[in-house]
Amino acid sequence: MMKKSAIVIGAGIVGLAVARALTIRGYAVTVIEKSSKSVGASIRNFGMVLPIAQPDGILFERAMNSRRIWKSLCVDAKIWHDEVGSLQLAYADDEWQVLSELAELYKHRGYTLLNSKQTCSTSYPIVSHMLQGSLLSKDEIIVDPREAISKIPEFLSERYSVKFIWNTTATSIIRDTVFAGTKSYSADEIFVCSGSDFETLFPEEFANQNITKCKLQMMRMAAQGENTRLGPMLCAGLSLINYNSFSVAPTHSKLKARLHVDFPEYIKWGIHVMVSQNQSGELTVGDSHEYGLTPDPWDKALVNDLILKYLNNFAQFKNEKIIETWNGVYSKMKSGETELVIRPEDAVTIVNGLGGAGMTLSFGLAEEIVS
Repeated sequence: MMKKSAIVIGAGIVGLAVARALTIRGYAVTVIEKSSKSVGASIRNFGMVLPIAQPDGILFERAMNSRRIWKSLCVDAKIWHDEVGSLQLAYADDEWQVLSELAELYKHRGYTLLNSKQTCSTSYPIVSHMLQGSLLSKDEIIVDPREAISKIPEFLSERYSVKFIWNTTATSIIRDTVFAGTKSYSADEIFVCSGSDFETLFPEEFANQNITKCKLQMMRMAAQGENTRLGPMLCAGLSLINYNSFSVAPTHSKLKARLHVDFPEYIKWGIHVMVSQNQSGELTVGDSHEYGLTPDPWDKALVNDLILKYLNNFAQFKNEKIIETWNGVYSKMKSGETELVIRPEDAVTIVNGLGGAGMTLSFGLAEEIVS
């Protein structure tokens, strides 16, 4: 009996996750990517697999399933990864109160409240002045997205014979056939994982959805020296109002109101600040959030300055030289939905709209969709 076949449009994290889910279920899979390699938001991020950011229920379960798949895939494909966990730092009484509430509400997750001394002993660059303590989670994994997103296609091709067609733009889909200019490719099922490209395939369908684009600015600091490791990824007060999982704390609304008053410029540009470290010792720092269907292409020095200023409130490094800056653009649902999964035609499925949680949720979501 012939295998069922599938075409996946897009070789970003969502497309790769769908391709993996299909091929392990016996599909003959072809991935069509418009560039010579993935260059979009999937490589322009922290590389964080961040279950702590997801609320209890299906999203946390999806994140933990993604974590399991990431770990297995990294081992099999020889992709560098580090199970560093995360530290959410508190420098004000109301931030510490929220962390204390979260530790109780999420005690089934095994989070740990650390005092100031314990926190500083966990990661060397943490600023001790005014530090109240932290919430430690051991669930988070760091990968280098540039390496990971380039190695996964190689692995899927070698292990499962997934076919990758690069430098080929899918321009239209009619029933079971994908057209790329004069070329055509047919399959039993087609999955459109086009990220922030709403304009090429099914533009009318996207226009009817509650979806937009988000531009973020990020930076990379120089390597911190041989064997100088950050440990857990770090974030502080502003991150507490960025993720829905933190909003369950009873005093969260009071904290949010205070931060809006104290940090108006940060709120204006959607800034919360996190830092992670790759295998070379370099630090990834960010980020900001600007929304709209046509993002401004220019990076703003003001935004980067604000990010670095806030970072220095909670972490100071031996080498703070900025070696790279960039922006990324991802798709985002406007009203809090965590994904867009629709079938505009028989045998065609659009998978999009994961926002900034693509690295965290894509593998788990793909398992749900394909199963």
